[in-house]
Amino acid sequence: MTTDELVVETTYGPVRGVDDGVAMAWKGIRYAAPPVGGLRFRAPQPPQPWTEPVDASAFGSVCPQPPVPNFPMNLGARPDEDCLMLNVWAPSGTAPGDGKPVMVWVHGGAYVLGSGSQPYYNGRRLAYGGDVVVVTLNYRLGAFGFLDVPGFDSNVGLRDVLAALGWVRDNIAAFGGDPDRVTLFGESAGAGIVTTMLAVPAAAGLFAGAIAQSSPATSVYDRSRAELVTAQVLEFLEISAGDEHRLAEVPVPALIAATKKVFDEVPVRNPGRLAFVPIVDGEVLLDYPVTMARNGRTHPVPLIIGTNKDEAALFRLMRSPLMPITPRAITSMFDQIAGEQPDLQLPTEEQLGSAYGEKKGTTRGLGIASDVGFRMPSVWLAEGHNAVAPVYLYRFDYASPVMKLLLVGAAHATELPYVWGTLGVPQDMTLKLGGAKTAKAVSKRIRTRWVNFAAAAKPIGLPGEPEWMPYQDSDRACLIIDNRDRIVHDVDAEIRTAWGSAPVHLR
Repeated sequence: MTTDELVVETTYGPVRGVDDGVAMAWKGIRYAAPPVGGLRFRAPQPPQPWTEPVDASAFGSVCPQPPVPNFPMNLGARPDEDCLMLNVWAPSGTAPGDGKPVMVWVHGGAYVLGSGSQPYYNGRRLAYGGDVVVVTLNYRLGAFGFLDVPGFDSNVGLRDVLAALGWVRDNIAAFGGDPDRVTLFGESAGAGIVTTMLAVPAAAGLFAGAIAQSSPATSVYDRSRAELVTAQVLEFLEISAGDEHRLAEVPVPALIAATKKVFDEVPVRNPGRLAFVPIVDGEVLLDYPVTMARNGRTHPVPLIIGTNKDEAALFRLMRSPLMPITPRAITSMFDQIAGEQPDLQLPTEEQLGSAYGEKKGTTRGLGIASDVGFRMPSVWLAEGHNAVAPVYLYRFDYASPVMKLLLVGAAHATELPYVWGTLGVPQDMTLKLGGAKTAKAVSKRIRTRWVNFAAAAKPIGLPGEPEWMPYQDSDRACLIIDNRDRIVHDVDAEIRTAWGSAPVHLR
């Protein structure tokens, strides 16, 4: 392919990509104006058009964010407040108008970390292996994206994703994608955005399918909770109530420091809660996503949703306070939920014993934290959404030898290199003690199902693999992804009995 053929005309101007003979890539494409100065804490605005081809061979800047102690992250690019960029991959030879399925990725990171340019999310293998067009994007994080500031726009991180989806709708055909076959997928906070988008009115028609990997679907707060977080940020920055407009002029390092301070403190004071999350603002989001799902009010698009078997083990390994694992933290979380939602039936000690067996202390805490944070929210949402569209429930159980040695098993985020086909990238420990043959087979199976879902709205597996049927109340089919795929019915029976059918919102 010639250089000229790699120039694609977008609605704002031409971009020039690169082709390595396997996949074409266009990186660092601006989808919104720099959210700086008067646009900080404001809804994203269209960028200024350009006329000459822009070099799109390198990733654009990522949202400023605090460092993670003892767990350095390769973000793939330098941080800068001018971060509203996205990246596109397509199989070599793809031409405008080819109409290939499109997969748009929303990265995770507890709404304060991450980027669309992390090595895990290199779209090359997923694009050429699945014959799809892959898009990854950045959105504003922490205080930049999820601080509810009086006098400014709310949920600007969500609005960023909406703007990126609008860009995909208007431009992806020029890259060979089909704007009517867009699958929105993400993990952790990214999956939380996916499940939230199912309930955002403005997202209607912007995607035709969704995949939510380990979604904290119930970690969406009301305005009163958001006000407490804003008050903490203002206190740290020594800004008085009524002077919130001064936040627009706070230096970036100070906002990063405020993000880290409040992010670290909130889960210590309120176990199970995150500091920065989407909020029910009555404008972008009208109600809690799980509540809307259970009232039949989510967008009627097919959904894959699931979790990893040992979600909370990652947070124990990182010594992170983000999840309530210790008996003291669990008790504190239950007490706070009971105080705020007195009519909610929380599990009794007898029910917990039935669901978690003879496990005690931190071991029981790992199971409870995994279920209240990820598994049950996914099940509650699946039970509601299946009334409006097919839902496919899964659980990722596979753990490579090194993950077993570290006692984390199928922990939070361990499925990422399997989904992306990026096993063994720098910083990935998955294959440190071997197991490559089995791991690559697991990766091929899961990528096949994800890509087929994007192409035909059904997660069809490789020949000979079991048929994955939609989740229904009558049989509650769940795909277990392990050394081999298998279908299990009502795998969550015991924890469903313990937690009940009324969603536990950590609000």
